[in-house]
Amino acid sequence: MSVVRGGGLARRLLAALALVLATAALTAWLVAGAVGPYIFHDHLIYEGTRTAEEAVAHAEAAFRTASGLALSIALGTAVVAALTVSLVLTRRIGTSLAALTAAARQVAGGRYEARVPTPNMGHEFEELVDAFNQMAARLESSERLRHRLLADVAHEVRTPVATLTAYLEGLEDGITELTPETVALLRAQGTRLTRLSEDLAAVTKAESGELQLAMVETPPVEVLGLAHLAARDRAAAAGVDLCLDKPPSALPPIAVDPDRIAQVLGNLVDNALRHTPAGGRVTLAAARVRDGVALMVADTGEGIAAEHLPHLFERFYRADTARDRHSGGSGIGLAITKAIVEAHGGSVRAESRGRGRGSRFVVTLPVSAPERTAR
Repeated sequence: MSVVRGGGLARRLLAALALVLATAALTAWLVAGAVGPYIFHDHLIYEGTRTAEEAVAHAEAAFRTASGLALSIALGTAVVAALTVSLVLTRRIGTSLAALTAAARQVAGGRYEARVPTPNMGHEFEELVDAFNQMAARLESSERLRHRLLADVAHEVRTPVATLTAYLEGLEDGITELTPETVALLRAQGTRLTRLSEDLAAVTKAESGELQLAMVETPPVEVLGLAHLAARDRAAAAGVDLCLDKPPSALPPIAVDPDRIAQVLGNLVDNALRHTPAGGRVTLAAARVRDGVALMVADTGEGIAAEHLPHLFERFYRADTARDRHSGGSGIGLAITKAIVEAHGGSVRAESRGRGRGSRFVVTLPVSAPERTAR
């Protein structure tokens, strides 16, 4: 939030009112001091005044005239000051609201790049403008993500569908024979489409809050041990050393859905194995942190450039655009991981010192179950 100078709108309105009152009081004092004595003097030396009664009468008249004149001038000046201040404030507030209205209409029309400039009208307007600009930025980011999502889904579906269509047409025309190899290829393309649809359904369900969680107090060492056991054969086949660092026995249990957390760690381990060449190492570990317990999957593989780290958990995002869709997975695994972890009330982040220097994924889970564990 931007720093606001000059206080809020309410304070400025009070200051304007105080200015009007001070102007009226100062004007009355100046007029009374400048005009009053002259009028008194003029009346008291009025020719023909001989008695005390006449002098008193003229003094009273002088007082009434001086007071009335001072009050009239003071009120007139106060009215002018009030109108001036009101006009200035009205124009500034109107200009700020007009800018906000114009930007809102642009956003409503699909132009999410619209932004409202800082009005400098107090922290109330500053907060409103800041909230609007944040909303517009989020909508703009969501719209870009939606376009990319549709393009990626179309790309993901196009290749297997084209392959299936080509082979089916070949079979119909008698060009292609239904050999075991052809059947295996067609089945593989069908499996690819099925996996894509299942992954999209899983991440959509998790992000919408409809994921059912069966929370159980589980020791971190048990969670890591099951993940290590499940991925051990795959790591051996890839020629990668899969290590399990025994966490301290003092680590408190974490409230998790064992099946869902196994899916999270499975995705992270598969991702690490995919990007770690033969002879490399993938390590599973846990540690106590301020927010709970951190489960870590580190590797000595390709590493991740800094510009890719903020986007790794977006759907279909790939740091290595040259990697094909088969060897690179569906591109949804990390998005599913993030959604499941957040459903547990935790967080996940990626760390890397750059290309060729390995990477580490850290899942932080609370020790106690979140308030809402299922929807």
